Amino acid sequence: MAPRLSHVVLCGLCLVLAAASVTAAQRPLSRTAVYRQVSILAELGRGLFFDRALSASGRLSCASCHDPAHAYGPPDDRAVEPGGTDMSKMGLRAVPSLKYVQAAPQFTEHYHDSDDDADASVDNGPTGGLTWDGRVDRGRDQARLPLLSPIEMANDSPASVVAKVKRSASAELLRRAFGPKIFADDEKAFAGILQAFEAYEQRASEFYPYSSKYDSYLAGKAKLTDQETRGLGLFNDPAKGNCAHCHISAPGRNGTPPQFTDYGLAALGVPRNATIPANADRDFYDLGLCGPLRTDLRDHGEYCGMFKSPSLRNTAMRRTFFHNGAFHSLKDVLRFYVERDTNPDKWYPHNAEGAVRKFDDLPLQYQANINVEPPFDRHRGETPALSEAEMDDIIAFLQILNDGYQPASPTWRRDNRRADGASAAENRRRLRRGEPFAPHAAQRFD
Repeated sequence: MAPRLSHVVLCGLCLVLAAASVTAAQRPLSRTAVYRQVSILAELGRGLFFDRALSASGRLSCASCHDPAHAYGPPDDRAVEPGGTDMSKMGLRAVPSLKYVQAAPQFTEHYHDSDDDADASVDNGPTGGLTWDGRVDRGRDQARLPLLSPIEMANDSPASVVAKVKRSASAELLRRAFGPKIFADDEKAFAGILQAFEAYEQRASEFYPYSSKYDSYLAGKAKLTDQETRGLGLFNDPAKGNCAHCHISAPGRNGTPPQFTDYGLAALGVPRNATIPANADRDFYDLGLCGPLRTDLRDHGEYCGMFKSPSLRNTAMRRTFFHNGAFHSLKDVLRFYVERDTNPDKWYPHNAEGAVRKFDDLPLQYQANINVEPPFDRHRGETPALSEAEMDDIIAFLQILNDGYQPASPTWRRDNRRADGASAAENRRRLRRGEPFAPHAAQRFD
């Protein structure tokens, strides 16, 4: 499902402005005033994002967990991060990256769209939303969660957040954005604060720059190494990695860059992580879509164990993977994918009788939800879908999804054809088949 990126970004900008402008409810804003307010809101949001004083402990900012130096993801390899009023409480889930979430569709239980087949009758199941369980749809709603969570920034009320901002260096920007009387109404002030976070996270240069080597390759400005080419083929090949089934690598039908996620939610049967304090309680399970953090789908047993498929952009910068941070290297992630069913004894504990307790982090009644699509379609004792060398090739490919690539500057010549004359549609078909992809050659090497 290819996001209509320009449409999504423009709509997001309009939504930020429409709800953000308290004064607009009284009089219309000119285009110049609109952009001025966006600039003020984004700058305000940036200041708040790095402000540790917004937490009850005074030691935790948004950037503490969503580190810009690590693609706005966790700065370390801990499965979960500390928080709370005295920084003694631990989270329930690994910190997700805030990059490349701008095009995520709103959460729906039944997503009817398919970029692969152009068949709107295909039901992709639960799709969209933000956070690991998709329980909010907008950046402002996502920002609210850590501010008020007792295990994160631990503010006891919106008014407490507003009071902290009023005392901060950001207070004047809030007044400039919403008027000098904004702090007279805690509800409106808190809404403005949340909108500022959302505006900041819409900055393309910081949150969705599309500056990886793969983006340059798709634009015809970079060549892949032999290993990277092999990795791309294995990533796309349904009989090998089959990664592109959920982490789409082909540009959209309208030419938008690939997001490397279909925004779907799936149950993968990731092993229970004993380092998460909540898991010390044998009766506790993080069931994703059906709780405990999300409550509206608590009675939908068919969703239990499902978590968001994140974008793989910048994933090579992470040191903790999956919703529970169970793994700490891409190699182990890939090994788990291809050996979960062929060698389950490597990944799951044994019971007193010596039998493997497969899918030990999901109650038995929900284990039918677990994904069995390739490479999860093999059986115990069979050969895994990928060899060690092939996994290394895929990792080499994943590393070129990191932002910040600086292409060389060879002599270019203009050419409106594809590098080998192939159409965009044919290139998408090649990607799905795991065949070499001919990048767009609007600019080609001489």
